[in-house]
Amino acid sequence: MDPSETEPAVAPAEATRPDDTRTTPAPEPRHLQWWAYLLLGMASAVAGLLPWVVSGMRLPLQNLWATETLPDDMPIVLLPFNQYALLLIVALIITGSAIAGIVARVTRRRRPRFGVAAMLAGVLIVQVVAVVQTTSVVRAGLQERPESDLYLAALVAVATLSVLVGVLVMLLVAAAPKAGAMIGLSIAAVAFGQWCSSLLVPWGAVPTAEVAPLLDLVRWIPPVLVGVAIAWAGVGTVGRILAAGMSLVILWIGPAFITAVANAAGSRVLARDPALMLEFAVEVFGAALTTPSIALPPLIAAVVVAAIGIIGRLVLRLARGRRDVTT
Repeated sequence: MDPSETEPAVAPAEATRPDDTRTTPAPEPRHLQWWAYLLLGMASAVAGLLPWVVSGMRLPLQNLWATETLPDDMPIVLLPFNQYALLLIVALIITGSAIAGIVARVTRRRRPRFGVAAMLAGVLIVQVVAVVQTTSVVRAGLQERPESDLYLAALVAVATLSVLVGVLVMLLVAAAPKAGAMIGLSIAAVAFGQWCSSLLVPWGAVPTAEVAPLLDLVRWIPPVLVGVAIAWAGVGTVGRILAAGMSLVILWIGPAFITAVANAAGSRVLARDPALMLEFAVEVFGAALTTPSIALPPLIAAVVVAAIGIIGRLVLRLARGRRDVTT
């Protein structure tokens, strides 16, 4: 037989034919270095402090300050230590941690082995330095009285607890399954509402007529974000259903807690009687939880947003499936 009549094992035309649908797998994205995540964590924590930065970072006037000082002459601090700024402290810290968690989750395909740990370290470096620097400045300026020690200890406790909650939020958002991430995002959503309010009206500023309508809209930011978090994670498993319920509970309790703290801590009369302040805060908290006109609208908004998102995802999935069948 003529050798030229034998067919090659692989025909060149078949190996290069244009209708061949075989594709090579896409290369894995290159991992970032751990120090990049350290810097991203620090940048996220600094971003969380933005509302305080734009206010000028002057320590608010203190009732127990040792010397008479004008507001513009107060020292620069990294956190607004004041009994009237407790909610702002919480919002600044938790929002920064949440930003870091979102960045870590979005970049998870490029995340190195210890990327979450490095980002958490970066967040903590900024936040711990902020707490220590502010504490040392305030301690140096307060009167030498037992009331001053109690006052400062309370502020440090609020800041420390906020840092710990921020750590939880960041780890849930960055590394937990979607059910856990949903809970972390819901906690962050409640804090983010206060963060936005403080950005629109920095500490010490007076709301203008132009800003007032925006402040009315800000109160809808937490329920919308909680609804978006539920829609993103979905409710396809028992764990996600439970997480969605817990997210709604957080949305129900969080604003009520904020209202109670704002009303109790913002009273100069109650500031002299901690027991009476706590009693008043409990009363306001209970009223905010049980008043339908206060508690129900945010929950309804969150459920509506979540339902729209889940239905929208389902419709897109069905449309994509039909398109794949017809092609």
